Amino acid sequence: MTHRRELLSSSAGGLLGALMLSSANAQEGPAKSPLSELEKANISLVNRFCAAWEAMDLVQVTSTMTANAIYRQSQDTPPVTGHQALIDLMQPWIESSNAITYEVLETFARGPVVVNHRIDIYHSDTNHLEWEGVGLFLIEDGLIREWQDFTMRIQRGKA
Repeated sequence: MTHRRELLSSSAGGLLGALMLSSANAQEGPAKSPLSELEKANISLVNRFCAAWEAMDLVQVTSTMTANAIYRQSQDTPPVTGHQALIDLMQPWIESSNAITYEVLETFARGPVVVNHRIDIYHSDTNHLEWEGVGLFLIEDGLIREWQDFTMRIQRGKA
């Protein structure tokens, strides 16, 4: 199991780096290639996923994911698999938050992969958290199959 986690982690990190380089190169080149209909649909799915967090509804969140979806909260945490594991992990954050804001700063897609740079804010009197990072999403059959976040910055307590 550890080998699989290490492979998943290194594969996701390598894929993220390659996609970011591809995106940077595309921005420097003469013109960006237009998004395919599939890429547009994948971005729309990830946007619905982010909006579901703001609704603070984990059933709505998991409805955008495959039943056996894999989620890795950061590059330093082990993955969890399936809707119930995600709910068990995140329910305490939902319960301790007055509101949740997902501010998406940038999103791009390449085939079945969507990458977004965002700031997630869990507004709370007792457990306030502001997280900035990059999310990597693998889409399969119109649902999120894998989701991994890479942390850039965390601020705890009042902003």
